[in-house]
Amino acid sequence: MDRLRVLFIGDIVGRPGRRAIRKLLPAACEEYRPDFVIANGENAAGGLGITPDIATKLLDSEIDVLTSGNHVWNKKEIYDYLNSTQRLIRPANYPGNPPGRGYGIFDTRKGVALGIINLEGRIFMKHLECPFRTVDKIVSKLRKETSCIIVDFHAEATSEKQALGWYLDGRVSVIVGTHTHVPTADERILPHGTAYITDVGMTGAFESVIGFQYEIVIERLLSQLPATFKVAKKNIRMQAVLVDIDTKSGKALSIKRIEKHID
Repeated sequence: MDRLRVLFIGDIVGRPGRRAIRKLLPAACEEYRPDFVIANGENAAGGLGITPDIATKLLDSEIDVLTSGNHVWNKKEIYDYLNSTQRLIRPANYPGNPPGRGYGIFDTRKGVALGIINLEGRIFMKHLECPFRTVDKIVSKLRKETSCIIVDFHAEATSEKQALGWYLDGRVSVIVGTHTHVPTADERILPHGTAYITDVGMTGAFESVIGFQYEIVIERLLSQLPATFKVAKKNIRMQAVLVDIDTKSGKALSIKRIEKHID
């Protein structure tokens, strides 16, 4: 059985998250030997958004493709960059014709084609096009070229994420949840062969509230007044999942949570 090994890294938050990638990812790649590395990078610039310079530097590391979410639009300079590259993906279910691409097929180090789809949820988020109907069309298209497909579902509600997992079970290889920055302990392989986790977590400072200084977050919650969140700096970690996929069937063989710390 030929396996494709993919490392998916949780949301990179600000400078501490980028530092974690520099310090921790090379050793993780040496240890686990992934054939492809994906990371969600929508919060890599100051905790909200991503810039062309930051995206380029992350993609010059061991990261092969960056996925994103609702904050990918925060830095206006990223719009042209999204149109110029296939390696930074935005959610596919935005209406109209927004910049960039919502999915793609990529060559892996094993020579196996890998399809990657980015979706955004709608519960407690924006009223976008239906992620379920959107992914139906994309999966049908990608499966003509590869059986190995990974979905990053950037969503708030655990129920919506789980529902998509059951909906796509057996049609894609992996569904990884992002956005909440809090890892869940429900990694598993669903009955028809799709690896699933509700949220992979984040890469950044963990003496924080989802990567931001907790003092400011608490004050805002207490006062209900506007406050500018600042990225936290202490207790830096990288959270990820490692998935093995059968290259012929596209079914997942294993999924494992990973957490690495900067000493």
